[in-house]
Amino acid sequence: MSKADAKQKLLIVEDDLGLQSQLRWHFDQYEVICASDREEAIAAIRLHEPPIVLQDLGLPPDDEGVDEGFRCIREISNLSPSAKIIVMTGNADYENAVRAVAMGAYDFYQKPVNPETLDLILQRAYHIHSLEEQNRILQEQTQTPLEGVIACDPSMLKICRTIEKLAPSDVTCTLTGESGTGKEVLAKALHELSPRAKHRMVAINCAAVPENLMESELFGYEKGAFTGANKRTLGKVETANGGTLFLDEIGDMPLPLQAKLLRFLQERVIERVGGREEIPVDVRVVCATNKNLQQMVADSTFREDLYYRICEMEIQIPPLRDRQGDKMLLARHFLRMYVKQMNAPITGFAQEAAEAIEAYQWPGNIREMENRVKRSVVMCEDKLISSEDLGLVSDESLNLNLRQVRYNAERAAILRALTMSDNNISATAKLLGVTRPTLYDLMKKYNVNVAAVQQE
Repeated sequence: MSKADAKQKLLIVEDDLGLQSQLRWHFDQYEVICASDREEAIAAIRLHEPPIVLQDLGLPPDDEGVDEGFRCIREISNLSPSAKIIVMTGNADYENAVRAVAMGAYDFYQKPVNPETLDLILQRAYHIHSLEEQNRILQEQTQTPLEGVIACDPSMLKICRTIEKLAPSDVTCTLTGESGTGKEVLAKALHELSPRAKHRMVAINCAAVPENLMESELFGYEKGAFTGANKRTLGKVETANGGTLFLDEIGDMPLPLQAKLLRFLQERVIERVGGREEIPVDVRVVCATNKNLQQMVADSTFREDLYYRICEMEIQIPPLRDRQGDKMLLARHFLRMYVKQMNAPITGFAQEAAEAIEAYQWPGNIREMENRVKRSVVMCEDKLISSEDLGLVSDESLNLNLRQVRYNAERAAILRALTMSDNNISATAKLLGVTRPTLYDLMKKYNVNVAAVQQE
């Protein structure tokens, strides 16, 4: 049975076995799980995680006289905050029903039971639960304030708003920040939001082009300008006419060429290498660098007049380690992308992997994040990606061996549950939220037996 065809789960907490049987029969369109008291209800919540709970508020008190109905609501709300609890009360029990809603119940219904009305209440509860779940997924998956930008950090959202404000103008912008923080992505977003979006965005990496070729690469050259110049060739600036010119790593541009770039920015005309004709060019210039331009100006390695010309608006992009909430957001984005690309049977990150992602400083920023997640999809042998798959096992963790730590922790939890339940297998399974067969498998996996529990 596919997930779409599977019945929706409904937990009924009712101590009256006759009414319990009637409700089970009436709600045959659901996968009904029944519980007669609070303990059974909590065990069912752990095992089945039902989205809707139909609970009788008048559960009998425990041996010490504690009201089990309200206690059950409180514990279910703590264990499963998204579950919708609908309480059933007697005719004269309106005050307790309101109290139950104040404690976290979704709605209440007074006995005697009217099946049609109860059907409507349940349908509405399932609908709202479904909407909340979709909203949660959308919040995780569509944190895209700009095209290509995945972010929820307040400082990044502020930068995105700045980009939106700057896009309609021709202000020369410079994006600064560490390598891999997404400067080119933001530059593309700036271009796509601008009136120049119908024209090209042409990029040139100033650090990747040899100094003796940089001028001809930028401004082009005439036929015969130098050996091998067999035809007139347009440069990057002229190619970007009408659009956007993206000068990446502007801090690595040689000093002699900085003067020629300054003239172009001031006059908006160029001369091809070997030519005399002044060619007007209408282009918006966006720059990016991972260097401290102000310090370079102070050290006389970058022209001060050029600095002020390209930094009409300077946008400092924070490193990934300083972005609140963006680490897991980006990790999940890249995981979905590569799982789909590689058709891998991976469902997500293990808890320890998520903790490692949050704790790691990410010196390579988003580029490193993407590389590690891509590698983990290739290396992962389970449904969940581990910190070992990500290569985020610290020196301390290497000494401890994370797999061994996890083994010890899960074995200790089983031993503790067996001790608390006086070695009763059924009670232990309920406490751990697993079935008896699953518990037996875990006990075999972790070499746990009742005799060992008594000795330990």
